Amino acid sequence: MTALLIALFIGSIATALAADKVNVAGSTTVLPLAQLEAEAFNGQQTDCPVSVTGGGTGAGITAAGEGRADIAMASRAVTDSERAMYKQKGNFQQFFIAYDGVCIIVSKQVYDAGVKAISKDQLKNIYAGKIKNWKELGGPDAAIYAIAREEGSGTRDTFNSLVMDNSSAETPGVSTVANGNAEVKTAVTGSDKAIGYVGFSYASSTDIGVLTYQGITPNPQNIKSGSYPLARKLYLYTLGEPTPCAQKFIDFVLSAAGQKIAGDNGFIPL
Repeated sequence: MTALLIALFIGSIATALAADKVNVAGSTTVLPLAQLEAEAFNGQQTDCPVSVTGGGTGAGITAAGEGRADIAMASRAVTDSERAMYKQKGNFQQFFIAYDGVCIIVSKQVYDAGVKAISKDQLKNIYAGKIKNWKELGGPDAAIYAIAREEGSGTRDTFNSLVMDNSSAETPGVSTVANGNAEVKTAVTGSDKAIGYVGFSYASSTDIGVLTYQGITPNPQNIKSGSYPLARKLYLYTLGEPTPCAQKFIDFVLSAAGQKIAGDNGFIPL
């Protein structure tokens, strides 16, 4: 009997400790920010250790819905179908944490050859497979190497909705599908004829060209005001009310210190 009580006591302690951990998963756009926030948050306390993994917005929302993550990172709003899928378990709670914009990036060689701006129709036609050579846009005589994101990506959903006019649009002009913003940037950097799209924090680099879109530059002021056509918001989500530790982490991200981390690392704070 004593041994059983000891085992139950140890088990309850283990359960309590596990409940204090905060697992965050999802958007690769939010990922670098969440990792920096977690590092700072973990450095100032030990009661609520936070771990962060990527996987994409859809994967993060699924993980939160299935109870495998306490917080989902998202670069788009939770959809009605996602809310309906997990409605019996609770309602998703939304926390707006930063501004962002989907930036259109090209290989430095394309940019330096004169392609510094693009219209919605031109971009749509590239991804639809109707514009196939950079010379059609005043660039080099080279086949366009178009890169898109994987299914479940919030950035892909935003791009397809705002550029292709349908979140489920077919994009036959795509040459490669990349898993994550970093992979898109690497592919564009490693080519001399590529185009892709990434979150704002991934576009601050001298080894790629960032295009003006519809005559608007994707800078913090234009993104925050909404004048940049591909502006969006970044979120954290919980299914139901956050656990006490999850709430503490969310509060930290939204605090002055947390927002300073965002601003200091290429994100656009509230």
